[in-house]
Amino acid sequence: MPNPAAVDTVQAFWRLMATNDFFAVAQVLAPGFVLEWPQSNERIRGAQNFAQMNTEYAAHGPWRFTINRLVGGQGEAVSDVSVTDGVQSARALSFFTVEDGLITRLVEFWPEPYAAPANRAHLVEPIDPSK
Repeated sequence: MPNPAAVDTVQAFWRLMATNDFFAVAQVLAPGFVLEWPQSNERIRGAQNFAQMNTEYAAHGPWRFTINRLVGGQGEAVSDVSVTDGVQSARALSFFTVEDGLITRLVEFWPEPYAAPANRAHLVEPIDPSK
């Protein structure tokens, strides 16, 4: 049986994340799984630490995940995902390395939204007019 494409594994990852049972996500994480957050200079090793960190993260309700875009090939995938607990909202850009159907490495960026500069208002339009 051929190895699943990385995008299939990442879709399964986000499906499992949406259950809010973060220990269940270990199903798609390799034994040597590593997550890196370059913006805050943090590295999380192992499925147990990953699950514990997500479980302990302060939330106002269950986390919901919307995949805005997912691209990749056999061994790598990138997702653009919106995340909310009903009060907090964020967007994550996640770079996955997948081997034998399991995620070995995840490098994630959580950019902060900001107001568009007024000096280019004549050149742009809002993506979401309600914001």
